[in-house]
Amino acid sequence: MSPRHSNSPLNPNSPLNSNLLLYARSRALPMTIAVLVAAAPGTAWCADWLLTRSDPGPRARLPVLVLAPVLVAAAIGVGLYSHGDELDRTAVRPWWSRRGCHLLLLTALAAGLLAVAVPGEPQAYGAAAMARNVLGAVGVTALGAALIGARLSWLPMLVHTSAVFLAGRAEPGGAGAVWAWSVQPGAQRAAWWTAVALFAAGTCLYALRGARPEGPGTRR
Repeated sequence: MSPRHSNSPLNPNSPLNSNLLLYARSRALPMTIAVLVAAAPGTAWCADWLLTRSDPGPRARLPVLVLAPVLVAAAIGVGLYSHGDELDRTAVRPWWSRRGCHLLLLTALAAGLLAVAVPGEPQAYGAAAMARNVLGAVGVTALGAALIGARLSWLPMLVHTSAVFLAGRAEPGGAGAVWAWSVQPGAQRAAWWTAVALFAAGTCLYALRGARPEGPGTRR
C-alpha cells in the first residue's frame, strides 16, 4: 500500500484518523455529545410545561432559557479536561486548531438543539435568546477551563446566573443588557454583543492555552 493511500482520511488506520480518535477519547467527546443530545428533549418538555401554567406570561420560559445553557455549557466544560496532558506536550504540531474546532462544533450542536427545543411564541424569549445564552455560557465556561481547570469550569457561569437572579430580573435594555445578558429578550443587541464577546474570548483562550493542568490528586 502506498504511503499516500495509508494517509488517506478514508483509511481508519491513517495517522490523521488515529490522532483525531485519540483526541476525542482523551476529552470524553462521545459522552459529551450524548449529554447534549439528551438535554434537548428535556429542555423542550420543561419549556412546554411552563407554558401550560394558568398565567404563563411572556417570561414563562425564562428559567429554561437561562438554566439549560448553563447545564450544557457545564457538560462541555467538564469534557475539556484532558486525561492525557502529555499528548498536548509531546505533540509534533500544536493542538490549538483541534481545541478550537472541538469547542466550536460542540457549541454549534448545543445551540442548534436547544434552539429547536423552544420554537415559536413567545418570540422574545425563544430560539434566539436560547442560542445567545448558549454562546455566552460556553464562552464563560471555556474561560473557566483555561483559568481554573476544566473540572470547575462550570462554577463561574453558575455564580453569574445565581447573582443575576438574586439581584432581580433586569428590565430589557440599558446596563442590564450587559451585566444581565442571560435574562434579556432575544432581540437585545447589547446582550448579543456581550455573549459573542464572551464566547470569542473563551474560545481563543482555551484554543491557545488549553485547560489549566490539574494536580495529581484530581486525576483518575
